[in-house]
Amino acid sequence: KRLQKELQALLKDPPSGVKVDAQSIYRNLSEWIVDLDGAPGTLFEGEKFQLAFKFGSRYPFDSPQVMFIGGNIPLHPHVYSNGHICLSILTDDWSPALSVQSVCLSVVSMLSSCKEKKRPPDDSFYVKTCSKNPKKTRWWYHDDTV
Repeated sequence: KRLQKELQALLKDPPSGVKVDAQSIYRNLSEWIVDLDGAPGTLFEGEKFQLAFKFGSRYPFDSPQVMFIGGNIPLHPHVYSNGHICLSILTDDWSPALSVQSVCLSVVSMLSSCKEKKRPPDDSFYVKTCSKNPKKTRWWYHDDTV
């Protein structure tokens, strides 16, 4: 029910640069693909990205699994080359008051504040050793300036 309301709101009045891939959702309401545009005036202006959302049965009480997919994973200090995103609202700071729209806007904001396109320093080690599900990672949030 909640997911259907969020979907209707996003299809009807999406934020700038955010577009739900409706075809992906018609196949399975618990897995969404959302297209994101890099914000104007940022390092990612003109770039296109895709986020995959997977919702468990306890959504919105549990956060969705969210990661970048496709051929363009942003080069960002909080985004691993496998698409995993180090962003506290996706795990420790999740609240049922948050939504797909607020997660998308937070990701766009994170990308927009980036000063230098680069991978996290531990990218190669993390990608080799992590779970396929980024929610199983014990993230260590230590730098919110990028």
